[in-house]
Amino acid sequence: MPSAPERSRLTPPLFALLIILGTTGPLATDMYLPSFPEMTAEFSASASAIQLTLTFFLVGMGMGQFLWGALSDRLGRARPLRWGTILFVLASVAAALAPTLETLSIARALQGFGGAAGVVISKAIVADTTKGVQTARIFSILMTIGAVAPAVAPLLGANLGALGGFRLVLWVLAVAALLMVVGALVIYRETHAISARSTGNFFAPLKVALGRRRFVGYLVQFGFTFGAMMAYVSASPFLYQTVMGLSAQDYALCFGINAVGLILSGLVSARLVGRVPLRRTITVALSVLLSSAVLLLVLALLQVSSLLLAAVIFVFVSATGFTMGNTTGLALNEVREVSGSGSALLGAAQFLIGALATPLVGLSGADSALAFALTALVSALLAFGALIYTSDRFHPGSTASV
Repeated sequence: MPSAPERSRLTPPLFALLIILGTTGPLATDMYLPSFPEMTAEFSASASAIQLTLTFFLVGMGMGQFLWGALSDRLGRARPLRWGTILFVLASVAAALAPTLETLSIARALQGFGGAAGVVISKAIVADTTKGVQTARIFSILMTIGAVAPAVAPLLGANLGALGGFRLVLWVLAVAALLMVVGALVIYRETHAISARSTGNFFAPLKVALGRRRFVGYLVQFGFTFGAMMAYVSASPFLYQTVMGLSAQDYALCFGINAVGLILSGLVSARLVGRVPLRRTITVALSVLLSSAVLLLVLALLQVSSLLLAAVIFVFVSATGFTMGNTTGLALNEVREVSGSGSALLGAAQFLIGALATPLVGLSGADSALAFALTALVSALLAFGALIYTSDRFHPGSTASV
């Protein structure tokens, strides 16, 4: 088994495993959402009580990233990845068999905690096996593929739920988790050198990463770019159906078109890597994101509800596809020796800022786009400001990443 990064490489089977590790978490988040009404009836519970099962999952996913990231820097990637994916399988089976809502909530928390291992360690493996612009290219591809998961998960879950109810959805997730375990056991070989592993204080790698000021800048930029995206996702049902007056079918069509825009921008971004400096790509993309957010606010203040609003939203969403993978590559390039912990911090920022943005978009009511536009604008401003902070001007004596 190779123990040094220079002896490891990103093979096609390993790349396929990284796709599974990176998409199963989003699938587990969204696939069972269409089954909420059925679960309300089966468990004789309120809608808010059912929604807590999602909250428990997200908390487990966020907290788990800190543990698995630190463990992977100390023990290597293989053992924590296998432990986490096995926990994910067991928790998924427990969720599918849960006799009570309390049991389901606990199982979902453990599911998120175990699934976090795949999310955080897959990023660290990319950092172990690639360098420079190749790292950013792989992240752009993986995040583009990952963007498809939350877009198709509700549709897939709705069809599975129609066939066998919400428990069938949870059983399918258990099978996906089992694939993660098989891949971790059969395909993955250690990529983190023993000589590069952390020692001493367990959470020392987190302190190392947070001590890199440029990494912190990329961390903030990554988190608030994702926050802008989550503002759109959580606001989209009422933006299209209530504000613009579209039907549910038209809403699904618009959501799908935006997903295509996000995917295409991610693919174009991956093609630009090596031809255009990463920071230039991100700067242009965040400029477009910020400009479209300003326009969204103007349209919201003027109470414009035509398809012009939908067109600006499309540009806004597509702009994020040029930033997420590139920013991940730049961030982890700053903390390669503790890339597990760096990946954990990126994931935690993603979940925490996304969770913060989600409830804000509804503060102006279901028939107004104002709260969404303000949340989007603030997120874009903070992301752009964080990018400026990572420039050489604020870090004398060092050179900005590619």
